[in-house]
Amino acid sequence: MAVENRLLAAVIAAEINARPDQAIAAIGLLDEGATVPFIARYRKEVTGGLDDTQLRNLAERLIYLRELEARRASIVDSIKGQDKLTDELAAKIGKAVTKAELEDLYLPFKPKRRTRAEIARERGLGPLADAIWADRTLDPAKLAETFVKGEVTDVKVALDGARDIVAEAFSENADLLKRLRQHMRDGAVLKARVVAGKQEAGAKFSDYFEHTERWATTPGHRALAMLRGWNEEFLTLTIEVDADDTSPIKPAQRIIALAFHISDKGAADRWLMEVAGWTWRVKLSVSLSLDLMREMRERAEQEAIHVFARNLKDLLLAAPAGSRATMGLDPGIRTGVKVAIVDATGKLLETTTVYPFPPRNDVRGTQAELASLIAKHRIELISIGNGTGSRETEKLVADMLANLPGAKPTKVIVSEAGASIYSASQAAADEFPGLDVSLRGAVSIARRLQDPLAELVKIEPKSIGVGQYQHDVDQNKLSRSLEAVVEDAVNAVGVDLNMASAPLLSRVSGLSKSIAEAIVAHRDQNGAFTTRRELLKVARLGNRTFEQAAGFLRIVNGKEPLDASSVHPEAYGVAKKIVAACGRDLRSLMGDSAALKSVDPRQFIDDTFGLPTIKDIIAELEKPGRDPRPSFKTATFADGIDEITDLKPGMQLEGTVTNVAAFGAFVDIGVHQDGLVHVSQLADKFVKDPHEVVKAGDVVKVRVVEVDVKRKRIALSMRKDGGDAPPPGPRGGDRDKPVNPKFAKTDSKPSQGAFGAALAEAMKRR
Repeated sequence: MAVENRLLAAVIAAEINARPDQAIAAIGLLDEGATVPFIARYRKEVTGGLDDTQLRNLAERLIYLRELEARRASIVDSIKGQDKLTDELAAKIGKAVTKAELEDLYLPFKPKRRTRAEIARERGLGPLADAIWADRTLDPAKLAETFVKGEVTDVKVALDGARDIVAEAFSENADLLKRLRQHMRDGAVLKARVVAGKQEAGAKFSDYFEHTERWATTPGHRALAMLRGWNEEFLTLTIEVDADDTSPIKPAQRIIALAFHISDKGAADRWLMEVAGWTWRVKLSVSLSLDLMREMRERAEQEAIHVFARNLKDLLLAAPAGSRATMGLDPGIRTGVKVAIVDATGKLLETTTVYPFPPRNDVRGTQAELASLIAKHRIELISIGNGTGSRETEKLVADMLANLPGAKPTKVIVSEAGASIYSASQAAADEFPGLDVSLRGAVSIARRLQDPLAELVKIEPKSIGVGQYQHDVDQNKLSRSLEAVVEDAVNAVGVDLNMASAPLLSRVSGLSKSIAEAIVAHRDQNGAFTTRRELLKVARLGNRTFEQAAGFLRIVNGKEPLDASSVHPEAYGVAKKIVAACGRDLRSLMGDSAALKSVDPRQFIDDTFGLPTIKDIIAELEKPGRDPRPSFKTATFADGIDEITDLKPGMQLEGTVTNVAAFGAFVDIGVHQDGLVHVSQLADKFVKDPHEVVKAGDVVKVRVVEVDVKRKRIALSMRKDGGDAPPPGPRGGDRDKPVNPKFAKTDSKPSQGAFGAALAEAMKRR
C-alpha cells in the first residue's frame, strides 16, 4: 500500500499543483479516517498547507485512480490466465493512465461472444488472411480460390471471412484506437435532428431540431439538453468526422492504412485499403462515436456537478438574518397560507392557517390574526416563501404592516426550494411528530431566514434545486460532490454544540448520524455542555471522533473561553502561552487585535505546532468564533410589479440571484418566474464564468430587456452601458454558441436575435 500510495501521490500532486510528499501525507490522513475539513484546518503542518479545494480534488482523484489500479490488476490477471501476457503488453498496461486506454489494451483478450472473425477461422480462413498480409503483391481473389470448400461456397465468401479477420485486427489495436479517437476529438461535429413526426411533442427541444456544432466545444448545458432529447426519443444525435472531405480515401481510413503500412501498390494492398475503409464505416466509426458520446456526457456531467456544487455552497453560506423571533409564511391560494412562529433560537411556538384568498377571501381576519401574532411574540422578521401566492401574500403583509404602530418587522421573500421535501421527510416527522405536514413547511421557511445553513442541511442536497440538469448526471458523483460541499460549509461556519439539531451535528467533521443523535440525547438528558471535553461522556464518542469534531463545535459562555473559538483543544496549551506572553487575561485579550498584532508568532513554534497553526490561533483570538458568511441584506421588489404581465422593457428592478449556470444567472424579481441574465449581459466586460460576477443569494439590480408572456420568459441585463444588444466582438452575444458559420444553427428565428435565442434555450431548462 505504501508503494501504491507513493505512485498515486506522484500523479495527483502534479494535478493539484502540490508536491508528492504533500499528497502522500494527505492520502495517509484520509486513509486513517480524517475528514477534509479537519485536515485543511488542523493538519497544515502535515500536508504543507494543502487547502480544502486541493484536498477535495485529491480525494476525488484518489477514488478514480484506485478504481483504475483495481481494474489494471484484474486485466493483468485475466490475460495471465490466458497465458498471453508478454513483457511488452505488461509494460503498456502499466503505462495506461485512463480506464479507456486499459480497456483498449484488453479488447483482444476480453471474453466475448462468438464473432464473425472466429467463425471465419473455424472455416479455415485464417491462413488466407495471413497470406494476404504476408505478400502484398498477390491477388487476394486468386489466393481465395484454394479455400473454396465446405461452408466456404465461393471466392466472395472466402474473402468476406478474411475481411472479418483483418477487420477484427484493426478494431482491437490499442495504438490505432488511440489515434482514431484523437482524430475524432479534433474534428468531429455533433448533429442533432428532430425525429420525424415528433416536432410538436418535442417542442421544448426545438432549438435542436436542426443543429450542428463542433463536438470539442459543445458546452455542457447544451450537451445535456440534447442528450435528454435523445433519451426521450425526440432527437437523433450523431457524431461525424471527415464529412466534408471529398478525397476518395478519407483521413480516418488513411490513419488505419498508415498504422498497418498499407499502400496502393499491390493487389493485396488495394484489398486491404478497402477493408480499412469498410472497417471504419461499419465498425470503428460507430464504436468510437459512442465513446465520444460517453465522453461528452461525462464532460457535461462534470460541468453540471461543478455548477450545482458552487450554487449549493453559495446558498448554504448565504447571510443569516440572525437570532430573531420570526414568522414563517408558506403561501397558498385555495389551501390557505400556513403560518409558523419560531423564537430567536428557532424553537416552534405556534402555528395556524389563514385564508385571505379565494374562496374564503378573509383578508381582514387574516391581517388581524397576523398582527396579533406579531405583537404576542414580538416578531422581528417575516419570512415569506416564494412559491404560488407569494406576491399576493407579500402585498397582504405589506398592507397590514403599514397600519401597525411603532417598529415593524422586516419582511423577506425566501426560496422554498426543498421545503416540501423536508416537510414530508422522516427528519421532520421526528422533529414535529404531531404537526401537520403542510405546517412543517412554514417552520422551515421561517428558520431558513434565521440561519439558511442550519435549516438546509436537513434537506437532501439534490432537492434544494440550484442545479443544472441534476437528474441527468451520475447520481453517485453528484451526491459525493454535494455532500462534500455541505460538509465544508458547515465546518467553515462552525456549530453551536448546545443549539444544533442532530441533522446539523451529523455534518460536523467526524460525526455520524448516530453519534449526532447521541449528542442531542445526552444534551436533553444532562443539560447544556459546559466544555468541549464533556463530549467524551457521550455514548460511543471516543478520542478519535473527538479529535475530528471538537474544533468545529462551539460552546458560547462556557467554562473554557477557547471553547467558543475554532482553536482546537489540542492547541489550547500554545494558545495560553500566547495569552501569557501578552500579560493579559484570556477573556480580556480575545478580540483585542492591537495587542495580538504585537505578538511574534515564530516564538511559539515547537515540534507539534508550526507557523501556519500559530497564525491561525492568533487570528482566531482576534475574532473568536467569527462567521465567514456575509452580512444580511434583502432585495426590495418594486410595488405594483407582481406578475410577468406587469413587466415592460426598460424597467429597472431589484432581485435576488436564485441560480447560476454556465450560460448566465437566474434572478427572482418577484413575479413568480425567474428572469435570465445571460452571460453576455452580466457586465460591460467579457465574462467567461458567470460565477466571476454573481453567486446564488446575491441582491442585484437588473433591467428588463425582453418579456415573452406566452412562454413565461424574461430576459434581464446587469450591464450599465445602456445597450440591450450583446457586447460586440467574436465572443459577444450568444457566446456559448459556435462562432463558425459552418456550425451555425439553421432554424434560428431572425426576429429573436442572438440574446433572445440564448434566452429561449436557457429558459426551457427551468
